[in-house]
Amino acid sequence: MRFALAATLATAALVAADAPAAADANAAPKPDASGPVFKATAIKAPFLEQFVDGWGSTWIPSTAKKVVDGVEDEELLRYRGKWDVEASTPAVIVGDKGLVVKTAAALHAISAKLPKVIDPKGKPLIVQYEVKLQNGLECGGAYIKLLTHTDSFEPTSFGESTPYTIMFGPDKCGGNNRVHFIFRHKNPVNGKIEEKHLAAPPAAIIDNKTNLYTLIVRPDQTYEILINNESASSGSLLENFTPPVNPPAEIDDPTDSKPADWVDVAKIPDPKATKPDDWDESAPLEIPDEDAKQPSDWLPNEQAFIPDPKAEKPEDWDDEEDGEWTAPTVPNPKCEAVSGCGEWVRPNKPNPAYKGKWRAPLIDNPEYKGEWAPRKIPNPDYFEDKTPSDFTKIGGLGIELWTMQNGIMFDNIYIGHSADDAKKLADETWAVKASIEKAQEPEPAKEDEKAKGPGAAGRITQAVQTVKDQTLEFVDRVQQDPLAAIKELPHIAALLAVVAVLPIFLIASFVTKKTTVEEPEEDGDDEDEKEKKEDKPAATPSKKDTKAKAKATPKKD
Repeated sequence: MRFALAATLATAALVAADAPAAADANAAPKPDASGPVFKATAIKAPFLEQFVDGWGSTWIPSTAKKVVDGVEDEELLRYRGKWDVEASTPAVIVGDKGLVVKTAAALHAISAKLPKVIDPKGKPLIVQYEVKLQNGLECGGAYIKLLTHTDSFEPTSFGESTPYTIMFGPDKCGGNNRVHFIFRHKNPVNGKIEEKHLAAPPAAIIDNKTNLYTLIVRPDQTYEILINNESASSGSLLENFTPPVNPPAEIDDPTDSKPADWVDVAKIPDPKATKPDDWDESAPLEIPDEDAKQPSDWLPNEQAFIPDPKAEKPEDWDDEEDGEWTAPTVPNPKCEAVSGCGEWVRPNKPNPAYKGKWRAPLIDNPEYKGEWAPRKIPNPDYFEDKTPSDFTKIGGLGIELWTMQNGIMFDNIYIGHSADDAKKLADETWAVKASIEKAQEPEPAKEDEKAKGPGAAGRITQAVQTVKDQTLEFVDRVQQDPLAAIKELPHIAALLAVVAVLPIFLIASFVTKKTTVEEPEEDGDDEDEKEKKEDKPAATPSKKDTKAKAKATPKKD
């Protein structure tokens, strides 16, 4: 958690420092005031949201409290992120608005009760909505949750633990980028609820345009994910999810154990083999190359580094206090144009006589019985659900996420049973926006400008971006497996450790300098110690001490 906190702070600083440049890069011309004007759709669906006037009575931000030591703290909101409904920046369709995440680096939660409970049993289920990442997305989610119907649900208490039926949409942090499709499935035998994750989710589109995400689940147990009306993933609910919907019919017997005399070592050293008489284990791996010769331009009397001839002794350098001043060293310019300087050392080459430590060759183990495996028994929790598309009833829609970037816009949300109606809605809304945004794209850079490369400033920006990406990836990994995250990205772990410790060190240094600590007098010196102190000659005061003492001694009248 400490690493995650430090990573969040470091990443937030990097994002804030990079924000002006990102804003300039993402700038686009404003739409013509005579362009398309928003008009509410005539399409009907169990749930269809275009965020027109009156949205505030439907969408309720969560006021759930933080839990401290298992108890809710009434003074601390868990979700401090703000929401608003506003036009996109820049506006694309005049009068069109969407639900926007307003707070960077914060948890957000908002939800709406459906006007009527949706029962997906035996019907197609289509979930579709638009996402516009107006400030990009480096670490955060833009997914939605179809909330499981319960009579007790209240939007003000919506949070991460609120039961959901389906979670769908983009999620990105560092190198992890995916479009989630997760559904919760109830085991009919033991009643347990288990999340089923799409095993190979497609990647989300990360840009500042309006992108359309569509999920279609059919009664034949197939699914399809469309991104901008193009198929990005398709398959079966019974085959493409992990863990699988249906458990295995047989499982390993937990009471079975490997017999003590079971031999599962397939190969053993040949007990009859002996080391050859001419096998020399002491021969080194490398030997000096006797054929190598010192290069003709080698300068044995020159040092690779020499004192800097331009360096000067600082005016405030005190040999008594600071020691004898020595000029810093610099590379010897005489060595730059030759093979080398200083003592020439003959290079090594592979030793043809090297054989290493002798080991007996391996042979088949005559006592080998094969790999042991426990016997199989019938799975007491086995069941076969042939229709997992009969999801639990849906009573609400929620957006609960954490993000480093604000400006994420949600719009034109469709939940229903008609793929045709969802397509018509997309044609009325997303297709119009996509066409305008494409026309607003800046012209691509000319070939000669590309050839110049990013330049020094560009390289610095790239380096900062790399650190940001790796930091975000570290945040994501450390929450799953801290040790593995530190092992895979040790430089990021070290950087975050410095970020976490540096303020404490600076504060401690400041306090130490400002605080004068008086040493207590020693009361119990033994006689020997007193004699040593009396016999010890007084230290000769330095020039600085003499001057200071003279200044401190008042003149006699």
